[in-house]
Amino acid sequence: MNGAYVTLEPLDASRHGDALWEGAGGAAHEALWRYMGDGPFAGRAAFDACLEAKAVSVDPRFFALVDRATGRAEGHAALMRDEPRHRVIEVGHILYCGALQRTRGATEAMYLLARHVFEELGYRRYEWKCDALNEPSRKAALRLGFTFEGIFRQHMIVKGRNRDTAWFSMLDSEWPARKREFERWLAESNFDAAGRQLTPLAAARCGLPACTSPTAL
Repeated sequence: MNGAYVTLEPLDASRHGDALWEGAGGAAHEALWRYMGDGPFAGRAAFDACLEAKAVSVDPRFFALVDRATGRAEGHAALMRDEPRHRVIEVGHILYCGALQRTRGATEAMYLLARHVFEELGYRRYEWKCDALNEPSRKAALRLGFTFEGIFRQHMIVKGRNRDTAWFSMLDSEWPARKREFERWLAESNFDAAGRQLTPLAAARCGLPACTSPTAL
């Protein structure tokens, strides 16, 4: 999946491992793994073993998020819990290294995955789930156009503790409008000479310069 800023390609431990270790491995990057099901990784051997398992996994199916300007993998994401019978799938295991966070490429990666789900796979429901305590992930889901559906209490045991899970979804009937919002936000005309956005992505759903809706986070 090729965008203007990022390419999503099948995760390959040998090709992407060095860059991902540099951006997400070791004690300096422990915070990235706080709400992930795996990690953090203090040593390269454990990190590589986990990455190799992800690379051969079918469900979840992992993609490396590669910066087109540098050719370096700056994160990964996966399509998972695939239910072809019901045409439902989830995005998860989203890991953004520091260089990708809060960039146009970060948003474009989610746009490319959503477009793939709705336009190429022909699915009808696209899900986003996260630890209910993970406020940045919940805000990201709303910003990207997912609808909050509720909290599943004690849904999982993750790293030895109960996890309540926040559920979000996007439907095929909503995708055309969401697609227009993504493409409007990603357009060069939405950024000034210094690369600052002129209109936030969330504001587009309200049609206002600064939306006060609870969903515009």
